[in-house]
Amino acid sequence: MSQQVAAMNRKNLQKLAETLSKSARHFTKHEVECLIRLYNAIVGRPIDPNTRGGIDRNTFRNILHNTFTMTDDMIMDRVFRGFDKDNDSYISVSEWIEGLSVFLRGTLDEKIKYCFEVYDLNSDGFISREEMFHMLKNSLLKQPTEEDPDEGIKDLVEITLKKMDHDHDSKLSFLDFEKAVREENLLLEAFGPCLPDSKSIMAFESQAFSEPNDL
Repeated sequence: MSQQVAAMNRKNLQKLAETLSKSARHFTKHEVECLIRLYNAIVGRPIDPNTRGGIDRNTFRNILHNTFTMTDDMIMDRVFRGFDKDNDSYISVSEWIEGLSVFLRGTLDEKIKYCFEVYDLNSDGFISREEMFHMLKNSLLKQPTEEDPDEGIKDLVEITLKKMDHDHDSKLSFLDFEKAVREENLLLEAFGPCLPDSKSIMAFESQAFSEPNDL
């Protein structure tokens, strides 16, 4: 009986991987299978893609912190929201695969869209002065100084706006952000690290795509 169940689970896994590999174009079908297995290991059970549930916010934040060395609470929360497309407070298996496709192997176009959505804290289509201030204040190391640190951050916001705000409306639209990043790729993560570095990617992929998958 257990062999039949295992065969059925294997068949279901392959079928799900076949479906998800069509939307996550940066992964092979085999890699998608490995990521589904890892997902099931994280959640603690095989998840039916049609039922509610999955990786919750705290579990995902632990992955971002421990695996991808992210430390900024505000940014980690926004990355979670970037993965959780249907806003149900869980990352489903399809959101996991599609999110990782961009997170680990996204094109510049995909990464520009992803980073902009992370930095647009209230999701209104613009990165405002206030949002820049909050993110820069959060991501910059708090060094003891006699000067008011807020003033230094305000200056940095103004410098950033001068460089990136092409239509001079005192906020960054997606077009402003995209144009600035295409001119200078380093501006992609201007308001805090929200993408993994190459070392973290290699370590994660080495673990995820080896057999068997265990956290």
